[in-house]
This record gives sequence, structure tokens and C-alpha cells, in this order.
Amino acid sequence: MDILSFIFNPFVSAYNLVHDTLTSFLQSLGVPPDWIAIIVFLVMGLIVVTVILIVAPVLMMYITLMERKVVARMQDRIGPNRVGKFGLLQPIADMIKFLTKEDIVPQGVDGVSHFLAPIVAVIPVVMSFAVIYFGVGMGAVDLNLGLLFLMAMGSMATIAVFMAGFGSHNKFALIGGMRAAAQIISYEIPQIFAVLIPVMLAGSISLNRVIEQQSGLFGLGWFILYIPVGPIAFFVYLLAATAEINRVPFDLPEAESELVAGYHTEYSGMKFGLFYLAEFLNMFIVSAIGASIFFGGWQGPFVQQIPALGILYFFGKTFLLILIQLWFRGSIPRLRVDQLMNFGWKRLVPVMLGTIMFTAVLLWFYRWFLESLKGLGG
Repeated sequence: MDILSFIFNPFVSAYNLVHDTLTSFLQSLGVPPDWIAIIVFLVMGLIVVTVILIVAPVLMMYITLMERKVVARMQDRIGPNRVGKFGLLQPIADMIKFLTKEDIVPQGVDGVSHFLAPIVAVIPVVMSFAVIYFGVGMGAVDLNLGLLFLMAMGSMATIAVFMAGFGSHNKFALIGGMRAAAQIISYEIPQIFAVLIPVMLAGSISLNRVIEQQSGLFGLGWFILYIPVGPIAFFVYLLAATAEINRVPFDLPEAESELVAGYHTEYSGMKFGLFYLAEFLNMFIVSAIGASIFFGGWQGPFVQQIPALGILYFFGKTFLLILIQLWFRGSIPRLRVDQLMNFGWKRLVPVMLGTIMFTAVLLWFYRWFLESLKGLGG
């Protein structure tokens, strides 16, 4: 293997090296080609899943630290600084606390719903990592319906939250679960409408294809720059995605000033930790989708020459969007329920319907113009 290609694209090169070494080893043992293909597929799949299951919790842990530090600075506080240098080991201490806390289950709960809700909350989020592209060729699955898959996984949060509220046999948890169902379903509509704009511009619902279509202008041909439809769609996507994952100022399902802790009031220990994990990973996922479809994902200057730069571009854009959501939390008060629903149905949905129709007209006119030039021999 070329040493320069390994340096410029280390993760993909390491994957290919393991894949080729395993294939050669099985061939040397005289394993039939069909069995080699199956074994290599299973082993490489297991490696990818293991990496995702390690990276995802670590990401969540340090996004929580980032939130606590950023909000503390916005509120003229210091934030966690006792455990480790600059508080960098605080997430490890929090993880140990979750793992060692007692799991208290109140009497009267629906046992199956109460137990399964945290698991149902986490599984779709982890599965979403499979179709996210972290860099050039750094996607676990090149799914041609990637964006549709991501929207479907996001929708499953409604089921988990309502299961938690219903199964807890607690009026505050039930109100939180019902609020969540209404809120998530309502804000999914403008969110999907906003995602439709990059889909229309790229002509594909494959996340990889949408990213590749933004490669123009030296890697800066991002859909956010397609004025006016790009900025409008991005703004609506960001607001709707923030509401869908129950982040401030849209955190009505767990409003502590009204509902104690909302749908997860009756959860403790690692079950509460799983809800915590799902919330922060959801924030990363919606930010990664926004960075991919509006800001070109891993696209940027010199990526073609040095593919490893794509990883830096992707995480830089993603964490910038996460920072914006943390800024929301530190500066904007919580909305009332009626304000929340009115804003979604009476503001965001009409705006996106108009933007979709305007984009469709623009694309039709652009294609008609190109066909006219071809007819004139241009």
C-alpha cells in the first residue's frame, strides 16, 4: 500500500488493509470463494458495528461536557473543572455514576413498556450512524435511500417517548409523552419539507449523492449558498430538528418547571442514562445531517488531494451546528405549548410549502432554459 495514500486517507486505508489481509488469509487456507465473501462481509461488518458502538457513547459523553462548558460561559460560570484537567474526565465520572446508581421501578408501571422505552429510544439513533458519511468513503452503508432511512429512524423517537410516558403510570410522565407525540409529529413535517430542498437540487435521496453534488466551486458549492431557497430551508430545518429532539426552547415534553422531568420522571440509573444518550446522539445526528445536506458534509478545499481533510471539515461543520443548538439553550426561554404548535403549523409549514413550490418552478425554468440552448445549438 502506498504510504502517502495511507497518510492522506488513514481510516479508509486501514479498512481496506484489514479487508485485503483477511481475504488473503482465508484464500491461503483454501476456503471456497463464496464462503470467503460471506466470512469477510460478517467480520468487516462486526468491526464497523463495534467502532460505531464505541464512538457513539464517547461522542455523547463529550458533547455533554461541551454543553455544560458552553452554557456555563454564557451564564458567567466556570462549569465542570474538578475531575481531570479542565474537567475532561467529568463525562467518565458521570458514566460511572449512571452505571452504579440503583434502578428504581415504581409500583404500578407497565413493566414491558417501562423497560423497553429506553432501548427503543437508543437503537434508531445508533442505526442512523450507519448511513452518515464522516469523510471521503467513510460511510458504513452506501444506501441509495439514505435520507429516507434517516427520517424514518428519527420518527421512531415518538414511539419510545410515548412508551415511557404511558408505561410510567404517572400523570406528569403521561402528559410529557403526549406532548412529545404531538410535537415530534408536528415538527417532522417542516423538517422533511426542508430536507426536500437539497433532495430537489441534487436529484437524489442518497446522502452520499447529495454531498457529492456540492463539490463545485472548489468544494464550496454548498446548498446553503443557493439563495434564497438554501438559507430558508436550512433555517427551517434547524428549528424543526431542534424541536424534534426536544431541545430548548422546544423541550416541552420534559419541562421541569411544569412536569418534574416529563416522560422520564420515573426513570433512574442506566435507564435514564439511555434516554440521555439518545438525546445527545440525536443532537449529533441532526447536526450531521444538516452539515451534510446544506454545507457539503466532508466537501471543502483540497479534499480531493488530501481526503483526510474531509473528516475535519465534516466534524467542524457538525460541531458548529451543535454549538448553535447549545446557544439556543443558553439564551432562549422555553415556549408555551400553544406557541410551539402555532409556530410549527402556522409559520414553518406554510413557509416550506411556498419554498418547495418556488424551488420546483426555478428548477423547471432552469431545465427549460438548458433545453432551449441545446435546441439553438448552444
